[in-house]
Amino acid sequence: MTFADLGLSPELLKAVESAGYTKPTDIQAEAIPAVLMMKDLIGIAQTGTGKTASFVLPMIDVMAAGRRRALMPRSLILEPTRELAAQVAENFEKYGKNHDLKMALLIGGVQMGDQLKALDEGVDVLIATPGRLMDLFERGKILLNGCELLVIDEADRMLDMGFIPDIEFICSKLPDTRQTMLFSATMPPPIEKLAKKFLNNPKRIEVSRAASTNKDITAFKVPVESRQKRETLRWLLRHDLVETAIIFANKKTTVRELNKSLQRHGFASGEIHGDMDQSNRLKELDRFKSGDINILVASDVAARGLDIKGVSHVFNFDTPWHPDDYVHRIGRTGRAGAKGRAFTFVAKEDAEAIANVEKLTGAEIKIFGKSDVRVELKAADKDEKPEQSEKPKRESKKKRDDQPREERAKKPRREKEAKAEKPARKSKRRDDDDDNDQTPAGEWNGPKPGFLDVGFG
Repeated sequence: MTFADLGLSPELLKAVESAGYTKPTDIQAEAIPAVLMMKDLIGIAQTGTGKTASFVLPMIDVMAAGRRRALMPRSLILEPTRELAAQVAENFEKYGKNHDLKMALLIGGVQMGDQLKALDEGVDVLIATPGRLMDLFERGKILLNGCELLVIDEADRMLDMGFIPDIEFICSKLPDTRQTMLFSATMPPPIEKLAKKFLNNPKRIEVSRAASTNKDITAFKVPVESRQKRETLRWLLRHDLVETAIIFANKKTTVRELNKSLQRHGFASGEIHGDMDQSNRLKELDRFKSGDINILVASDVAARGLDIKGVSHVFNFDTPWHPDDYVHRIGRTGRAGAKGRAFTFVAKEDAEAIANVEKLTGAEIKIFGKSDVRVELKAADKDEKPEQSEKPKRESKKKRDDQPREERAKKPRREKEAKAEKPARKSKRRDDDDDNDQTPAGEWNGPKPGFLDVGFG
């Protein structure tokens, strides 16, 4: 099947061809004809399946006929984050270049002036985050009674971020006779309830099992002590043929600290998290897409929906707190048929979180170093130095002075005895005889890092 078989206009087919696409994905093949027939739609698809184009392409043809009016957008697309909204806007610019359509982006973190000016001139397609849209609606700067088409994208993410009441309010202000599309990776009960309330006899499309992971992604869990995570990450970045990587952390402070650490060790890395203003976030994304940096450290603000091509690796520096986030994080790699690798660092305190992930996906994640390990490994760097922050702290003089004199006198003797009893450290270099031994199939056959000795027991 080709895009020409889906009923799209010749002008739109030209734009799709010039963008380099010839064959629609599964969700595009099912959704595009339904949207062109003006049906309501529920699309359940995991990230990386081409979901955005499945509603952008037919919307361009649907919106091609009609007249713009000031302050009254003809169609509305709701996105949970600024980044997702900006990505959808890029898709409209790319595919709608042969159509006379006006689009406006209504997001927080930027000045309202240009957005209000665009609304005053009239827009065919309004792409908005719920917060900024609600703000302008309450100020009387926008009218929603002329909206013919509504898209609620990443509905489960909207639920996580607490936007469902806003969405219900927005839907109540739209015309009753409209076309509505709802897209989500999962369908928890609140989203099912939302769909029943605001969609009219929708066509339901599910292109993959909810919460399943992409077959093109090889996923591993890496048992590791919390204090060894940075060293383990650097080892993998240097030895697993990493081309481009996104590293996810649960906290914004961890994102900042980890990015600085990687830069100190010579990696070309950047960061993106919720505390950054919109212009800086977009700037970092552009640097990553253009290749100025090849490592992006991110909080979950970047986990969903960002279309970044060619990401070879994803690292979960922290095991995600919510199992759904695991699917969306690792979905940043293995896109459009490419192969990808995902590593999740699992400390002892993450046992419950990783168990929830495996329960959700219905598959046990392989332990790195036990099976299916990459053969083509580079030689280990022997001169890598640990970070300053990882050195043990010296005992303060004040703390020593607070101890009884007898204890201070005994301490050096105990330390000497402990050193004498301590076994000799093994050399990191392998014996020549070991190099000649054949490694059993599926077992680790490269330089063995210390973190592989850590187990889940």
